[in-house]
Amino acid sequence: MPGHLARRFQQIAVAVFLAEVEAAGFDLTPVQYAALAAIAANPAIDQITLAGLIAYDRTTITGVIDRLAQKGLVVRQASARDRRSRELLITEDGQQTLAAVTPAVEAAQRLMVRGLSEAEATQLTRLLQKAIAAANDLSRAPLREGTPER
Repeated sequence: MPGHLARRFQQIAVAVFLAEVEAAGFDLTPVQYAALAAIAANPAIDQITLAGLIAYDRTTITGVIDRLAQKGLVVRQASARDRRSRELLITEDGQQTLAAVTPAVEAAQRLMVRGLSEAEATQLTRLLQKAIAAANDLSRAPLREGTPER
């Protein structure tokens, strides 16, 4: 069944990600990496927009950001546009960590599909994207693509 296979592949993906990242000397989870990369690509993004960009639950993204801030990889600052909102910025340590850990993340991605040819891995990715896009609205944390509003 596709649901069972998706769950199994997700278990494998997380295990491989964590092993590769730890072997490279880093302590980051897949969602922490995704958040860090999204913050780097979208300076001054707010947490709600970040949650949408990485398809993560809005209420639990706070814990992810708390852990990244505790590690000194991101900072929160008051928004110039809305005093109630906080903007996220990657720190210099965060930039260095992102650059240094990315090769391990890329290695993990290759390892996850090691039983497939390059064409099959590309096809798997395309099919997963297609299935996810078609069911995105069914998710408790749907992906919200596009440029964050500023």
